[in-house]
Amino acid sequence: MVGLDVEHAPRATGDALLTDQQRRICEQVINVFETGTISGKYGSISLYNDGPNRIRQVTYGRSQTTEYGNLRELVAMYAGAGGRYSEQLRPYVEKIGRTPLDDDQTFKNLLKSAGNEDPVMRECQDVFFDRRYFQPALRWAVENGFHYPLSVLVIYDSFIHSGSILGFLRERFTERPPSQGGNEKTWISEYVQARHSWLSSHSNPPVRASAYRTRDLLREIDNGNWDLSAVPFKANGTPVYGRPTDREAPPTGDMLHVVSGGVDYGDAAE
Repeated sequence: MVGLDVEHAPRATGDALLTDQQRRICEQVINVFETGTISGKYGSISLYNDGPNRIRQVTYGRSQTTEYGNLRELVAMYAGAGGRYSEQLRPYVEKIGRTPLDDDQTFKNLLKSAGNEDPVMRECQDVFFDRRYFQPALRWAVENGFHYPLSVLVIYDSFIHSGSILGFLRERFTERPPSQGGNEKTWISEYVQARHSWLSSHSNPPVRASAYRTRDLLREIDNGNWDLSAVPFKANGTPVYGRPTDREAPPTGDMLHVVSGGVDYGDAAE
């Protein structure tokens, strides 16, 4: 990509855990959870009251990153990449996460236009979501002894949705991770059950509404789909096969302030 001064992070050794199709299933399921489409909506804008102290924040992009999470990193990457809207977005880099931008229509329109119209932004997002979320999730899986593709999907979803494997949820069950002698399937099942209970009973409605993620993951655990070979994987009702797919055409019409999909917390408050 011309002008993109960004290198992919070194691949985690966990890449060997997944075939190309299994990796696509993981990515496409997350895209559906976040934006309702298997390809992801690169120009998608949502507003949720899920920022620090439940303030409203912008969430953006293919797999939705947040204003008070990692959106600043993505916009800085794009601003340095020589994209069509790089110069207009550059002044916003220092503001993101420091000055509320949820009511800045110019900022939101620039993000939407860049994601929908500029291949540079789409490539920046592909690098960003891989480097910031997928590779750390794979590294965590490998370091803790997880091997099954469904385990990788569970871990990746937690990294995308909540920023990490949540420590306070790990305290709610006793199974140890495989690297410490625990049973992988038991740990994954108990973690997803604990996360589902937390999401489905949360006092914040957008968080509570996102429990479809863990509902779907629990269904696949119950079905024994550990290698993700039983397709389609129904992600919030959308069938996912893990096939290569072209990016969808940008949506037309006015920007939606609320879209179907998950809530990305960045560094979420519990």
